[in-house]
This record gives sequence, C-alpha cells and structure tokens, in this order.
Amino acid sequence: MRRLAFLLQVFFVLTAAAEDWPKQKAIHIVVGFAPASTTDLVARLVAPKLGEALDQSVIVENKPGAGGNVAAQHVKRAAPDGYTLLVTSVAYAVNPSLYANAGYDPFTDFIPVILGPSTPNIIAVNPAVPAKNLQELVALARKEKLSYASSGVGTTTHLSMERIKTAAKVDITHIPYQPAQAVGAAVAGHTQISSTSMPPAVPHAKAGRVRAIAVTSAQRSPALPEVPTVNEQGFSGFDDLTWTAFFAPAGMQQDLVNRINSEVTRALAAPEVRERRAILGLEWKPNTPAEFAAFLREEVPKWAKAVKDSGAKAD
Repeated sequence: MRRLAFLLQVFFVLTAAAEDWPKQKAIHIVVGFAPASTTDLVARLVAPKLGEALDQSVIVENKPGAGGNVAAQHVKRAAPDGYTLLVTSVAYAVNPSLYANAGYDPFTDFIPVILGPSTPNIIAVNPAVPAKNLQELVALARKEKLSYASSGVGTTTHLSMERIKTAAKVDITHIPYQPAQAVGAAVAGHTQISSTSMPPAVPHAKAGRVRAIAVTSAQRSPALPEVPTVNEQGFSGFDDLTWTAFFAPAGMQQDLVNRINSEVTRALAAPEVRERRAILGLEWKPNTPAEFAAFLREEVPKWAKAVKDSGAKAD
C-alpha cells in the first residue's frame, strides 16, 4: 500500500509540474557535442525561439565526451519535468553497439520527443590535393598514403568513409577528431581528406578552403547542389545521414512530451530558422513522438550492423 501511495504521489507531482511547465525555472538543453558541431547548431537555432514562445530562459549547455554519452548519462539522471532535455545526434543510436557500456539504454532510459534536422555526410579534400572527384581520390589513394579526419570513431562520418574504402578496396588512414574540428584538419592540411556532416563544412567549401567532392545522401544537397553523390561516382547503396534529435528523461508525462514536440516544431518551422537550415544543408520535416520512436526502433539495429561490419570499437 505504501508503494502504491508513493507512486500516486509521484504521478500527481509530475502531472502538476506538466501543467505548470515552463513557469517554474529555466529550461536546460544539454548538447552531447562541442560548440559549432551540427548538434550544437541545431540546439542554438531552436533555443531562442523556444525562449520567445515560452517566455522563459532556455540555456544551451555543451557536455561533450564519449561520443555524446556524457550528456546522455547526465540527462538520464534528470527529473522528467521538461526542464532538462537532451539534444544529440545519430550517435545516440550507434553508441550502444560501439561502446562496451554506453551508460544508457536507447529504448528505456529516454523518451523520444522529436527527430530534428538531418544532413548528408560530405567528403572534402584540401585544395592542394590533386583530386576533383571521388574516383580520382581513390586512384590517388592507391598511389600515395592518405589520411582522413572524421567526426569521431563510430560516427556516421567515420562509417560512411569506411564503407567507401571497403567498396573501393583502398587503405586510407582514419584520424578521429571532435565534430567541429574535423573539417579544420583538412583545411589546415593535417589530413588530406575530411568526412563530416555538412554544416561545419559548407562555409569552408563555399570559401574554397576545401574542395567538396561527394555527399553520402541518395540525392544531392540543395546547400551544395554542384557536389555529386557517392552513388553518382561509381558506387551504390549510399544514403548515410547524420541526424539530430531531442530526448527527455524516461517518465515524462505524455502531455508534456507532446507540448515540447509542438514547441520545437514551431521553432524549426520559423522562416528565419528554415532559411538558416537551408544554408547549412539541414533538412527536416515535422514528426510526432510516436513517429520518431518508430524511426528509432529501425535505426538502432541498422547502426548495430554497421558497427559490427566495420569492426569499429570506441573502448
């Protein structure tokens, strides 16, 4: 009886909190990666719009580390009251297979709130590299020792390039970086190649600091429509995306989950946010928590297979 009374008390407290949200205190959006990463850019596009709509402070906190696991573990322990949210990337679906212990269960420790914008991965080279397309890069890799920077071990940017290497039967050394720094490695010539999501790379490509030679999506990106897909250059089966998403700690009331989904939807659909997304190569369409949950049930096993096939391990 005492346990039942306790559970009822928790239920009523959470229900009252949901009805009062967001009046009580500032909302914290915890980002799993460093500033200037794609995930961070999405959080900072949404946060001001949320603040305006809710008349409440919305604070973006970067907690990078272990491929997003540090932030996930932090938010997992937070109260499910809507004041602490996780914004992370496709790493959320990859890490339970990549790490011996990611520190969370992707299906039980969080509630999927909304799937955010996604971006193709983009292969770019330092302008001094004498390769204008992917086939020329493969030919060069057969003659010279090359290296590429990715956004980290087990990220889709790493796995995409490994898939290209396997298909082309070439050896290119992988050097993992933090997401925001990976394209900078190619700009500076520390590596000849970078494989990253589009937002950090697009400004460098447009300024001529790197030469973009391929995107990993099935279709070309409107942000750089002149850059062909991997599939157009002698390969097949590529539609690799880096997605972002909003999660809440398990136990949140469904009414509050739906409310946050609606508010983030409005923020991402705002004209100025839509314009900025287009410039960065971030594509998005509205989705419900249930639709996102169904998507996640497919993504986790898909990336588990990719990790197993690549042999990637983070520990």
